[in-house]
Amino acid sequence: MSAAPSGSTVAVAAAGVAAEVLRLLGERGETLAVAESLTGGLVAAEVTAVPGASRVFRGSVTAYATELKREVLGVDGDLLAARGAVDAEVALQMAAGARRLLGADWGIATTGVAGPDPQDGQPVGTVHVAVCAGAGAASGSAEVVPGSADAGSPLRSEGKVATLRLNGNRTEIRMESVRSVLSLLLEQLSGERAGNGRAQDTEQNGGT
Repeated sequence: MSAAPSGSTVAVAAAGVAAEVLRLLGERGETLAVAESLTGGLVAAEVTAVPGASRVFRGSVTAYATELKREVLGVDGDLLAARGAVDAEVALQMAAGARRLLGADWGIATTGVAGPDPQDGQPVGTVHVAVCAGAGAASGSAEVVPGSADAGSPLRSEGKVATLRLNGNRTEIRMESVRSVLSLLLEQLSGERAGNGRAQDTEQNGGT
């Protein structure tokens, strides 16, 4: 793993990315919804810290418990039973579920292990962040991701997921997860790849 920048550096970067995301969404007349697990509301807090966020931000769901990912966000129960909550496809379905539930054009999601202990057989620092675009969003660079749901499911949407291997303490991992999911959304909105300062990441398309 690469060396970690300071928490203040990550926080400043996240704030800048959030502001740019909201600017682009506002220009496009599109809206955003958030689903969070390990970040526990930090993504929503970062977004709503930007003045004028109410023009594009629909709301968020903090589904910390695994059963809420299924019951509230509509994540496939068999998928959760087979792979656990820390999974790339789970992140995609969380993002899709938030977008559908809150009536937004875009959904983003975080799930992972902030520590101090492993979870679902995954080591600390394993994080999945996802972006899902609805049919109405002008997501030219988004890729179609096959979900675990059937072909008629509202969870079958366009999206992208990144799997991160982060170092640092619990706070640093959570803050870098915030920056990473916002950067992934910015990449989809602008077509420009936002650099990942601390992660060694591999992007995956649907449950691979």
